[in-house]
Amino acid sequence: MNKNIAIFASGRGTNAINIINQFKKSEDIHVKLLICNNQQADVVKAAKKLRVEVIVINNEQVNDSKFLIDTLNWYNINLITLAGFLRKLPEEFVNYFSNQILNIHPSLLPKYGGHGMYGDNVHKKVLENSEKESGITIHFVSNEYDKGEIIAQFKCDIEEDETLESLKEKINKLEMIYYPYVIETILI
Repeated sequence: MNKNIAIFASGRGTNAINIINQFKKSEDIHVKLLICNNQQADVVKAAKKLRVEVIVINNEQVNDSKFLIDTLNWYNINLITLAGFLRKLPEEFVNYFSNQILNIHPSLLPKYGGHGMYGDNVHKKVLENSEKESGITIHFVSNEYDKGEIIAQFKCDIEEDETLESLKEKINKLEMIYYPYVIETILI
């Protein structure tokens, strides 16, 4: 049973590299492709170093459903994972790959989701609102930001003296452990 993953990323690629490394020795699950919309992104160099094919696309191509669909079909992709991809995918593309596109969000959705809610923006809001817990949400992508069906959530406590940096570290640990785990669960 061979299952192929495409990762979409825009920046450093911490989650993308973790996913690649997790499945590097798998006989069943293969990261076939990394798609990035930023030629200068650290993830481009890192993925190439790990021998994953990389396609850098421009904003016009991000919005071109036919191009994206044809590309992923060429690679026989079974699952698309978003790992810090900072562009909204076109509706036709999302509909074509319904329930085959995963995203990871750094809060317990539906709290702190929506347009502009990513990275530090999310963590700052969580801290500003004196939440007692935060975590990650892994969900299917729909045509609305962070509104797709929730697959799994994993929580962490927020201490009274929690800082932006310490919360980011807790969330990152959850992402590193659970995103590959959920991907594997879905594919097997």
